[in-house]
Amino acid sequence: MSSTDRIEKQIVLKASQAKVWRALTDATEFGAWFRVSLDGPFVAGTTVRGKLLVPGYEQLQMELAIVKVDAARGYFAYRWHPYAIDPQVDYSTEPATLVEFQLTEIPGGTRLAITESGFDQLPAPRRDEAFRMNTGGWDAQVRNIEKHVAT
Repeated sequence: MSSTDRIEKQIVLKASQAKVWRALTDATEFGAWFRVSLDGPFVAGTTVRGKLLVPGYEQLQMELAIVKVDAARGYFAYRWHPYAIDPQVDYSTEPATLVEFQLTEIPGGTRLAITESGFDQLPAPRRDEAFRMNTGGWDAQVRNIEKHVAT
């Protein structure tokens, strides 16, 4: 994979693995830190939809196709259409990227690794912008979940 195909973020959270797992896999908790109102639980093989609550993006809907929820391995994954912000575009015809969360219990907390891959498969006209915007988006989301699990 090229360096433009994947975004990787890691953070050590001062919270138990169980607390971080709930923040990731409980749709209500996920929505609280991710700033989205979701319509259902995260169950592998289902699609969850929601409305973004980020100022300036409230008119947008988001879809997460849940790939895997594996509590024993601390692994959660979904597919989505990155930076799908134009309401006039049907993104469903594009390949989706894969977002993976991997938890590792460490002394004093939990390491959270986030990987989003598959950008090289996106249509060329929007590939670079989606990669750039999601890179910044994950920077913000790492801070959001850190604050969420600290409370």
